[in-house]
Amino acid sequence: MAEAVVSFLVERVGDFIIQEGRSLSGVRDQVERAHTDLLFIKGFLKDADAKRRDSEAIRIFVAKIRDAAYDLEDVIEAFVLKVDSKRKGGIKNVLKRLGCIFVELVRRHKIGSEIGVITITISDLKQNLQTYGIKEIRDSSTSLQLCEGQQLLRRTYTHVIDRNVVGLEDSVHELVGHLVKEEHRHRVVSIIGMGGSGKTTIAKQVYHHKEVTDHFDCLAWVCISQQYQVRDVLERIYVKLLCPTKEERDEIAKLKDDEIPGRLSRLQNERKCLIVLDDIWKRETWDFLKAAFECDEDSKSRILLTTRNEQVASHADENGFHHRPPPLTESESWKLFEKIAMSGRKAGIDAEVYTKMEELGKEMVHHCRGLPLAVIVLAGLLARKNTIKDWVTIRENVGVYISRGFGRQEEEHAYVSWVLALSYEDLPYHLKPCFLYLGHFPEDYEINVKILTKLWIAEGFISLTKQRQSSGETMEDVAYNWLNELVERCVIQVAERSSTFENIKTCRMHDLLRDLCLWKAEEENFLQLVKGSHKNEAMHPVSSSSSMGKIRRLAIYLDENDDKLVPSREERGGQLRSLLYFGPNDYNWFPKRKELIPSMFKDFKLLRALMIEGMNDGEVKIELPREIGNMVHLKFLSLRRSNIKSFPPFLGNLICLQTLDFCVADNDMFIPNVICKMNKLRHLYLPWSYRARGNLRKLSIRLSSSQSKNLEKILDAAGCVLNGIRSLRLYNDVGMESGAEVSQIVARCGQIYKLKLFGPTLELPKEFHSYSNLTKLLLSPCALKDDQMAVLEKLPNLKSLDLWGNVFEENTKVLVFSAGSFPRLQFLTLVNLKGITEWRVEEGAMPCLCKLVIGNCSGLSTVPDGLRHLTTLKELKTEGMPKRFCSKLEEGGEDFHKVQHIPSLIIQHPID
Repeated sequence: MAEAVVSFLVERVGDFIIQEGRSLSGVRDQVERAHTDLLFIKGFLKDADAKRRDSEAIRIFVAKIRDAAYDLEDVIEAFVLKVDSKRKGGIKNVLKRLGCIFVELVRRHKIGSEIGVITITISDLKQNLQTYGIKEIRDSSTSLQLCEGQQLLRRTYTHVIDRNVVGLEDSVHELVGHLVKEEHRHRVVSIIGMGGSGKTTIAKQVYHHKEVTDHFDCLAWVCISQQYQVRDVLERIYVKLLCPTKEERDEIAKLKDDEIPGRLSRLQNERKCLIVLDDIWKRETWDFLKAAFECDEDSKSRILLTTRNEQVASHADENGFHHRPPPLTESESWKLFEKIAMSGRKAGIDAEVYTKMEELGKEMVHHCRGLPLAVIVLAGLLARKNTIKDWVTIRENVGVYISRGFGRQEEEHAYVSWVLALSYEDLPYHLKPCFLYLGHFPEDYEINVKILTKLWIAEGFISLTKQRQSSGETMEDVAYNWLNELVERCVIQVAERSSTFENIKTCRMHDLLRDLCLWKAEEENFLQLVKGSHKNEAMHPVSSSSSMGKIRRLAIYLDENDDKLVPSREERGGQLRSLLYFGPNDYNWFPKRKELIPSMFKDFKLLRALMIEGMNDGEVKIELPREIGNMVHLKFLSLRRSNIKSFPPFLGNLICLQTLDFCVADNDMFIPNVICKMNKLRHLYLPWSYRARGNLRKLSIRLSSSQSKNLEKILDAAGCVLNGIRSLRLYNDVGMESGAEVSQIVARCGQIYKLKLFGPTLELPKEFHSYSNLTKLLLSPCALKDDQMAVLEKLPNLKSLDLWGNVFEENTKVLVFSAGSFPRLQFLTLVNLKGITEWRVEEGAMPCLCKLVIGNCSGLSTVPDGLRHLTTLKELKTEGMPKRFCSKLEEGGEDFHKVQHIPSLIIQHPID
């Protein structure tokens, strides 16, 4: 991980040199020298990471390198900010505090001196590399350098049949069917899952299944894993398929490298072959091997592969069958555990002791969450424990016991450690800090993806190359893609997807992977989890082991009785970058004593991310302390749902903010005109109104009678912002008389991607039909004029349309989707359109529609005849519709012919 930290910090420092060259005047040579030294050191860190496991000296040395790299980034950023603030007239409050420009120059000189000291430190560390026997390892085709013993540990053998197989019967049956039955024509069948989910075990059961051995003429199993030689892999497959004599084997050994793929390909055309490729990690591996698997379309040969990475499976065959083994049920987990840990005990011990062991065992098995390997490890550990006291001790530390083997090969359950750790080690360096950052969040926490990616950006994990910038890709796009890669690598799980099923809304971590994450985060001093304290005791990290280096990130899990909300500066140091609070409840919480609140905002001069959400007891109004205005490096600030008294003007000092979530409990708050100072702002969430300038992406506005008078001023102040808005939610609380103002605001948002309008709108802007970026639109009771449908249906790239309530004026009775309308629409929702009595869909309308939802539209008596022409429609769902309407859709009903081509018809909660 030290290599990962230094790699992304080297990239960050390089960006500073390129982008902030002018601001680095006077220290540029020192920064470039330090950057060059770090680039040199980076080449040695793979070897250092591997050796520090067995050497305390190397562990300390690596920690020094990591801290020096962090310190360099901190001090460069501080220097650039000082120079920029001076060039732009300074940060008002900062200059007041300093008193005069002379003092400001002295401080700049001091920071420059600090850069010099850190540069010397890095240079000294570079010189000492040889002292520790650390060697340079250049990047190669393999991402890990594993010792031969570890590689043998990972290698699988087909003749080793797992005796402890439980709960896999359905998976085996399904896979066998896809391999042998004629109706299934998949060339490649893939088993996908995280380490320990039973992929290899299932593949072995399939490989030895009677239907499989009877169906195929010849079979071959080969374990690919991380280190492999293409020639060796293909030769082993060829030998296993042919079962050659010694003379034939000698002849095969003499073949040239480029001859074997052709011979393998011909063999698969001539005979029915099953080839199992176990544990493929990368798409490149398939690319190296695929020439040997090129076959005729009518070939009966099949490939079964196992992988942790869904991208590998899709890359091998985009039309192939993908199987993800489900977790074991509670009863299956217990049966597996019982076979290993309880076998033979009943006859040899007291019945009462056995019953107690059974009770404790079931409690611990629940912790394994159906992961077969976790159950096996736990059972193997307990199989050697013969007293209730031993079982109770392990029950109290079950999470630790499952993860304690990480990095310790001599432990009896080290195999689990390597399976989980290898999934982490295989991550490219840019994904490792993103993965470790997930450790901030509590166990079983459903993590909001948009918040997570914004935190990654604030930390500087996401860097845009010139190529990406020129293609129009944003940092948010890159962050989401990286998150998706973590999902595909099976190290995080999707919890919830968006309504269109295209994007991930929330994610979570499996407990065992969270154990791995926290262990790695502690080892790298990446993150400290802190539990609150009672009776004025010092706050303490969750881990009992002392950390090496400076604390950079804190996640604080508070208790209702806490007497302290943050560790003192002496306990945590002054280099904190990230501070996230999690209350004792899922929603709102409040400290025991109000006077503790200011401590949450003090002495954090380098902080980049601060999240204090839901601090609200429903009574006490929190006044933000002035100290928050000194956190000038802050890039992410969220006070969502907290009961904040006011928006203080000194928040305007936070000129580096990218995300400000001030969607606080008080929805009727005056917002001073200071947001325009935050020229790096990308995401702004406010209770009612706003004034802003910069790269704002998302906005929520509520029009009230008091604000409508000043709308022109507000729009003029924010004109340059609105044109860059990607997501807008607009509420009209005034009524019909403000419909024109709604149209005015929307007219300024020509680049918008997502729009939600609530309340009277009357008319859309004249240019609305040409909003080419708009993909998602929600209208709720907008009272649009009849002719506005002609504007909506011309939107060229709209994918999702929600029409709720009285979208059109009261006298509108017929809704018409004309031929050629909504050319890209995929998702349509009609809810509470009570005034509409007839809906027509002309042939050629909505040619891409996939899902249609109709709810509580009591005026409709039938679905449009035009649904027959929607050949792409996969799902029709009705909810709260009259029973007569619903009965027409069922088989034999008068409207069944309109919907019989739709694969999924869901009728929910019909009404009389």
